[in-house]
Amino acid sequence: MTRLRLRALALALAAPLALAACGGGVDQAGTTVVGDYDQDRPPAGDDGLFAVEDREPAPAIRGEALDGTPVDVTALRGKVVVLNFWADWCGPCRAEAPFLNEVYAQTRASGVEFVGINVKDDRGAALRFEERMGVAYPSIYDQPAITLTRFRSVVPQTPPSTLLLDRQGRVAGILNGGQTVSDLLPPVQALAAEAAE
Repeated sequence: MTRLRLRALALALAAPLALAACGGGVDQAGTTVVGDYDQDRPPAGDDGLFAVEDREPAPAIRGEALDGTPVDVTALRGKVVVLNFWADWCGPCRAEAPFLNEVYAQTRASGVEFVGINVKDDRGAALRFEERMGVAYPSIYDQPAITLTRFRSVVPQTPPSTLLLDRQGRVAGILNGGQTVSDLLPPVQALAAEAAE
C-alpha cells in the first residue's frame, strides 16, 4: 500500500475519534450532542436516584432514529426519559431488552419516554434487533458512539448503560450493565411520581 493511501486510511480512521473528543459533534447519521456530562457522580439514595440538588442537566441530544425519523431528547422536557445505550452484538443488551419493553409499557402512561442510543453497530443489524425484540420506542443511530463519549466520566464506554433523566432534563440516575424489571421499575416510578417544576 502506498504512503498516500496509508495516510488517507489513517485520517479516515482518526476522524470519528477526533470528533468524539471535541465539545460537541455530529456523526454521519446526524447525531448531535452538545457538551459533556462530566459531573462527579453523586451518591444515589435508597431509591437509586440522585438527590434533586445533586442533579445536573444532561447535554442536548438529538439525531436520526434507526428508521430515519428525527429524535430530539430535549423536546421531551416535562417527561421522565430513560436513555438506554445498546448494540445488537451486546449479549447483556439482548438479555435486558424484554425487561426494558416491560418497564416502558408499565410507565408510559405516567409520563415516561424511552429513547435508545444504538452505538458501534450496523444499522441493518440494529433494525433487525428492534424487530426481533419488539422494541416499541425509538433509538438514535449513533454508530461512532458520540453520545456515549459525552458521558464517559460516569458510564462504561461499552453498552449497556441506562441513564434516567427527570422532567427537567437532569441526570437523576445512572444504571450500568444489563437491567431487569426489578432494577429499573422502582427508580423510574419514583421519578414519574415527582412533580414537574
